[in-house]
Amino acid sequence: MVTSITSYGRSGTADWLMQRVSAVILLAYFLCIGGFLVTTPDLSFDVWSSYFNTRAMRIFSLLAIISIAAHAWIGIWGVSTDYLTTRMAGANGDTLRWIFQAACAVLIFVYFVWTIEILWGV
Repeated sequence: MVTSITSYGRSGTADWLMQRVSAVILLAYFLCIGGFLVTTPDLSFDVWSSYFNTRAMRIFSLLAIISIAAHAWIGIWGVSTDYLTTRMAGANGDTLRWIFQAACAVLIFVYFVWTIEILWGV
């Protein structure tokens, strides 16, 4: 039996909504970046750097990073609870799922912190 303790939200509806909201945020972010790339003919490191050094773009990037982490966790949780079961992995299915989810959670956290350090670092 899969419990909601390993889920991101309190219910399937909350997870579904968070997945959709994070997808919309990521779409808006990538359209923003794509629009900047298309409308900037003389793109150089200085132009790119000054674009990302604005407070608005840093906050938007932070929102995108949070959205990526939430979106990834919900997706990983959904796939792992569907495919890493006792039917697929035998008696060790729950243990294998827990190890997989823990490893993915650690990776998502490390990438999240690393990206924030890159974004807000000097």
